[in-house]
Amino acid sequence: MDPIYRALIVCTNHTDYPTKSHKTGLWLSEATHFYDELADRNLPYDIASPEGGFIPIDEKSRDRRDTVDEKWYNNPTFRHKLEHSLRLDEVNPDEYQIIYLAGGHGTMWDFPENQVLQTLTRRIYEKGGMVAAVCHGVSGLLNVKLSDGSLLIANRQITGFSTMEEKLMRLDDEVPFLLEDALRQKNALYSKSLIPFLPHIEVDERLITGQNPLSARKVGQKVMEEMYEK
Repeated sequence: MDPIYRALIVCTNHTDYPTKSHKTGLWLSEATHFYDELADRNLPYDIASPEGGFIPIDEKSRDRRDTVDEKWYNNPTFRHKLEHSLRLDEVNPDEYQIIYLAGGHGTMWDFPENQVLQTLTRRIYEKGGMVAAVCHGVSGLLNVKLSDGSLLIANRQITGFSTMEEKLMRLDDEVPFLLEDALRQKNALYSKSLIPFLPHIEVDERLITGQNPLSARKVGQKVMEEMYEK
């Protein structure tokens, strides 16, 4: 029998850009496409956020006709977990073997300096669990330190939303920093797809990252492969 793993999907609570009128939040497909891969194995999961409770959805991510988004957004259990997320400081890391940081621009404000998120990530990783993140969710890994004081991402193969993609979306002046630059400054071995917005993932042992929304499913696939097929 397959072992029973449990996954923690972490999402943002942040909605506001400095000057743009439209709202940000979770990029919905980064949660649904990832979870769609876990659902094939009936993997138990929880959804958490820095403040708990309602997770805002980036308006622009709801504009797309996406059958996987519709399937899970209209699934009563998944929707309830999105609207009543656990607060990060209520989460017991010992219950999870997978932590996944979903993206959306909102994460750039409430993930990087969140020490509870850093501790959860470190503890799940150090007990042999899997750490995964996609797009702007990778910002939550920037400041994760291991017990020996070293940065989790230093000298590790990493990807995340690129500066070119940020400029093409015309949001490079809205975000508090550029993720690609920040990853490089932390000595991560950053790489990206040659063409913006195409799927791209990096796997460095138990650390799996995806570049952009279209990478979320590939991250989920790789997490399942690493957990079950090794």
